[in-house]
Parts: sequence; structure tokens; C-alpha cells
Amino acid sequence: MDDDTDALLDRLRTLKEQHRDLDAAVEALESAGSTDLLQIKRLKKRKLQLRDEIRQLSAKALPDIIA
Repeated sequence: MDDDTDALLDRLRTLKEQHRDLDAAVEALESAGSTDLLQIKRLKKRKLQLRDEIRQLSAKALPDIIA
């Protein structure tokens, strides 16, 4: 693998970890009965942004091969 691919895979790992952390934070707030709906909404929006970025980077790192 080249340096670009390694950097891309490292970035993917970081984004996936951040996504998992946000998921845990949202779940904790919701299960605790938090009334801070704005905070929960912001966290969910950030999760969606991370998911989109993960998908884009995954497509670059592992392109579909159509035979």
C-alpha cells in the first residue's frame, strides 16, 4: 500500500471511532431522559455528516470493481 492509502485508512478508522462515540453519547442522553433536544439533534446531525464522509472515503479506498 502507498502512503495515500494508509492515510485514507487511518482517517476512516478515526471517523468510525468518532461515529461510535457519538452514537454512545446520543444513546446515553436519550436513556437518561435528557431534555436537551437541541444537543441531541446536533449530535445526530454530526453523526450523519460522519457517516457521509465515511461512505465517501470508503468508496475511494475500496472502489467497486465491475467486471
